[in-house]
Amino acid sequence: MHKTVATRVAYGEALLELGAKDPRVVVLDADLTKSTMTAEFAKAFPERFFNAGIAEADMMGMAAGLATMGLIPFASSFAIFATGRAYDQIRNTIAYGKLNVKIAATHAGLSVGEDGASHQSLEDIGLMRAIPGMTIIVPADGDEAFQAVLAAAAYDGPVYLRLGRPVVPQIHPEGLSLTWGTAQVMRKGSDVTICATGIMTALALEAAVELSRLGIDAEVIHVPFIKPLDSQTIISSAQKTGRVVTAEEHSCYNGLSSAVAELLVEHHPCPMKRVAVMDSFGTSGKPNQVLAAYGLTAEAIAQAAVAAASCRHS
Repeated sequence: MHKTVATRVAYGEALLELGAKDPRVVVLDADLTKSTMTAEFAKAFPERFFNAGIAEADMMGMAAGLATMGLIPFASSFAIFATGRAYDQIRNTIAYGKLNVKIAATHAGLSVGEDGASHQSLEDIGLMRAIPGMTIIVPADGDEAFQAVLAAAAYDGPVYLRLGRPVVPQIHPEGLSLTWGTAQVMRKGSDVTICATGIMTALALEAAVELSRLGIDAEVIHVPFIKPLDSQTIISSAQKTGRVVTAEEHSCYNGLSSAVAELLVEHHPCPMKRVAVMDSFGTSGKPNQVLAAYGLTAEAIAQAAVAAASCRHS
């Protein structure tokens, strides 16, 4: 694939590839086909596409039923609706039944932009993370999103794919091979560890360049798998640097920062700073403007790293 696209676009392209290769793959949508990018799959494989209408709970129930028949359903909607309106069905039918359903949630986070607070899902990772047996993948770019969809289809069990609306920078080299459950050291460093996920990883890499000008050597770890978390990679880096910063397009509660903090407090307590939405709803505006208003920038990550680096090495 290797082109600069939105992760939701990569999702649509991956579905087409899967559809051609595996007749078990079916796709469901909650009347958002043009936005979730499932429209092309619907055209190519109409007998394997199901539009549930604006009825997310029903869609998850349908997906669960299809999974019991040996199919691999991808249930598609905006993150705010997929996790909020359909939480009961995801928890009690899909996850409790250990059914092979893939929940593809697009338009996640503040970068939805103009749609505003009602559509800016900042709690979805927390909701899914608390469900036993749920895998959570947050790709950073189009290539990784494409690979994540293929990997999710090959995995037997419920998966939550968190995808975004806007075009994002391509940060992975061509030929990316996503390894299930692992984090990726994107840049090695010795003074501070920056753990980032989704669109924040590109900003973390920008922050690391600025930090180098200040004499701070930052290690950047991209964490596509919030659950299961790659404990060893994060712990090893924290042991080396002694300081950690997390960066995510999500609430400061129950997302990446919580997962990393829980890991470190048990295995390697050390100074830690968070870059996230601090207990607030979003607001309407251009994606970059909204991200900046809530402190989700490369500058904010660099400032957090400077603050962390000023703490005494444990």
